[in-house]
Amino acid sequence: MHPDGPAMAVPVEQLRRRKARDWSPGHGSPPRPERDPAGCPAHLRAGTFWLTRIVLLRALAFVYFVAFLVAFHQNKQLIGDRGLLPCKAYLKSVQQHFQGRVSWDAVSYAPTILWLLDWSHMDSNLDALALLGLGISFFILVTGCANMVLMAVLWVLYMSLVNVGQIWYSFGWESQLLETGFLGIFLCPLWTLSRLPRKTPPPQIVLWGFRWLIFRIMLGAGLIKIRGDRCWQDLTCMDFHYETQPVPNPVAYFLHRSPWWVHRFETLSNHFLELVVPFFIFLGRRMCILHGALQILFQVVLIISGNLSFLNWLTIIPSVACFDDATLGFLFPSGPGSLKNQVLKMQKEKAQGAWPTLRYGPGCMVRQTVNLALGVLVAWLSIPVVLNLLSPKQVMNTSFSPLRIVNTYGAFGSITRERTEVILQGTASPNASAPDAVWEDYEFKCKPGDLRRRPCLISPYHHRLDWLMWFAAFQTYEQHEWVIHLAGKLLANDAKALSLLALNPFADRAPPRWVRGEHYRYKFSRPGGPHAADGKWWIRKRIGPYFPPLSLRDLKGYFRSREWPYPELE
Repeated sequence: MHPDGPAMAVPVEQLRRRKARDWSPGHGSPPRPERDPAGCPAHLRAGTFWLTRIVLLRALAFVYFVAFLVAFHQNKQLIGDRGLLPCKAYLKSVQQHFQGRVSWDAVSYAPTILWLLDWSHMDSNLDALALLGLGISFFILVTGCANMVLMAVLWVLYMSLVNVGQIWYSFGWESQLLETGFLGIFLCPLWTLSRLPRKTPPPQIVLWGFRWLIFRIMLGAGLIKIRGDRCWQDLTCMDFHYETQPVPNPVAYFLHRSPWWVHRFETLSNHFLELVVPFFIFLGRRMCILHGALQILFQVVLIISGNLSFLNWLTIIPSVACFDDATLGFLFPSGPGSLKNQVLKMQKEKAQGAWPTLRYGPGCMVRQTVNLALGVLVAWLSIPVVLNLLSPKQVMNTSFSPLRIVNTYGAFGSITRERTEVILQGTASPNASAPDAVWEDYEFKCKPGDLRRRPCLISPYHHRLDWLMWFAAFQTYEQHEWVIHLAGKLLANDAKALSLLALNPFADRAPPRWVRGEHYRYKFSRPGGPHAADGKWWIRKRIGPYFPPLSLRDLKGYFRSREWPYPELE
């Protein structure tokens, strides 16, 4: 007892402040506050995924935004009323296949809300779908807020485009975006637009759905390489990849000339990341985090070394599900009212059992039922995917249903050793076979053409026509009839089709009288060599004709037999 009166209890916080005030250098370590000014733990705890959900939604919204932007800029030219492969003609062919009417069989074969719209203005329909998708994805990207309704609308809109996109939307990343977007629906509350909806924590089953997705993506890509091209086994594929990939970028030009041992290391690293690292997901939190970090680093390297559309950006998204709030906390600012501080408070409340209503309301029971149904659905649809992974006749980038909820993936199962290009040329000469006929090249926006033009750098944006020209170059024009359709549009100086190109040599004069396709073999020039000194990024050698000279009159019957709109001279 104090001699001057009864003992007075000194508040703990006052003692802590006094201890901090009285500390001076040389008297041991300074006291470290155990809690921040809001009274919450100073560090985020592991095991919650509130901030993870925000990162996932924003990343997914970003890829959706890019995909809808590509659709808005290119769909009219590719699948519009006067597109290279009009989607109206495609839907009519589906309709005729199922007894000439819009039946359930037709809708289930090609699920798209275009069945419900007026086909007389297909360009407007396509623009409306793309603009609505752009608006919703931009809102989610900026705010980090989403609910099941908005995410479902995005998924339906993009599925509606993919299922009428034909060859232009036939690549693995389209199905991958739909599968990722489908999982994103169940990551959110039903109606609430809140970045931290207290009554709807991120469901573990959805997070594992994302992890299962990245596991299949990487393992499928690794297995298709081992089972496909022998160069993946003898470690020589990277000797060719940078030069022969669909749309090289400037970095690929220099990477192609790396020493042989660098290419061997790249190939071995690829095998490790695609065949070994995916199993880290199932080895506990730390190994799961390591998996996520390695896969994101891998995708960043791929983004730097080539223009693979939004594929690599999209593949980063499911890897984010490997990180909890404690791992991603550094991305968010601290301070009163911040998202990080709110999560700290919720973690404290959860630890103290202060959430009595979160797990026992009717809404929660419905949500748990929905989550369980999602798990059963993904497991059931994964059966053919797993069987495909185990099969020695594995196929890649295949969907087993039109809804594309669970798919099989893979990339570069075979590597081309030489790069060939189709160069479209036009001439104003009345006689295409005349020795004095001057043929002028059309330039595409990104694919190699002009030898002095620097390779483009556009990822995550995507020029669909340029990408398909890469496939057309090592096949024949009979396998790609749209090439002849494009030639017809060039003969008419069609403004929409020409908007997909970078250079029209006949822009300020009459359309060409003839258009032809020439086949060339392209190789990178050697840095520091004579061609590079002359400003050339590429050197090329003519192989022969790809298709013969054509006039607009020659194509009239060809167009009518395929019900393509006959081009009118501009």
